[in-house]
Amino acid sequence: MRFLLLTILALSLTSCFQARPQQDPIARPPAVTINAKPLQVAEIPSTPQVAPRFTSQEISGITFEGVAFDSRNARLVVVDQPDGPGSKFVDAAAAAEAHGGSAAINAGFFTPEGAPLGLVVASGKIAGNWNSASSLGSGVWFETRSGITAITRRENLGRSRAYATQELIQAGPLLVIDGKVVSGLETTKSSVRTLILSDGNTRWWIGRSSPCTLAALSQALSIAQPASWPIQQALNLDGGRSSDLWVANTVSGGPIVRRAPWNRPVRNFLVLTKR
Repeated sequence: MRFLLLTILALSLTSCFQARPQQDPIARPPAVTINAKPLQVAEIPSTPQVAPRFTSQEISGITFEGVAFDSRNARLVVVDQPDGPGSKFVDAAAAAEAHGGSAAINAGFFTPEGAPLGLVVASGKIAGNWNSASSLGSGVWFETRSGITAITRRENLGRSRAYATQELIQAGPLLVIDGKVVSGLETTKSSVRTLILSDGNTRWWIGRSSPCTLAALSQALSIAQPASWPIQQALNLDGGRSSDLWVANTVSGGPIVRRAPWNRPVRNFLVLTKR
C-alpha cells in the first residue's frame, strides 16, 4: 500500500511540472496598443518661411527697431575691415550694398587702435583673438561651415570650434539665455544698444534699441516679443556711438536708416543676404 501511494504521488508531481511551460529568459512583453492600433506620435508643425520685414515696437519704455528674418531663406555674413574701422566701408549701408545685402547692423567691439576685441570670423577668415575673460566676449553668434547658426555662451562653443566656424562675432554680454533674464547686468548706464535675437530655431532679428541700461534691456526682452515670437537667446553687440542700422527698400517696411551724425566708424558689420 505504501508503495502504491508513493507511485501515485510521483505521477501527480510529474503531471504538475509538465503543465507549466518553460520561461524564455529573454522574452519581452508584447507592445501595448489601444484599440489594436499602435500609438501615434504627433509631429510638431514647422513655422512657415517668411520674408525679411522691418519691425518697430515699444516695450517697457524701450523702442526696438530692426529686421526679422527666417534663417531658412536668409543668412547673416560678417563683413570685416582688416585695415581698421572705416577703411573700406563708412557705414552699414555701404557694407550691405557692396555685398548684395538687404539689411545690416554694426557688430563686434574693437579697441581704440581698431583691432577686434574678441574673435571675428568672416567667410572663414580669422581676425582678432579668442576673448576668454571680458564680459564683452562672453557670448558668440556663429554659423558653422554646414550652415548651422546659433547664439551661445563662449564656454559652450569653445575656442577650437570657434576657430573652425564659417562666420562668427564674439560680443556680449548675453541678455537672454534659454528665454530667461540674465542677472548681474549693469543698471546705471543708459545707451543705444545694438543686438541680435533668436527663437532658438529659424527665426531671427537684428536691430537696435532706444537708450536703456543692459539690465532693463534684458528684463524687457525676457518678457517681450519685438518680432512677435518668444526670444530664447539675445546677444548685445557694440552700441552707443557705434550703433548703425540700415534696411533696404526691398525689405517690407523699408527703407530705414538709423545712424546718428556723430557716430564713429566701426570695425565690422553683420549683413543680411539671401541664402
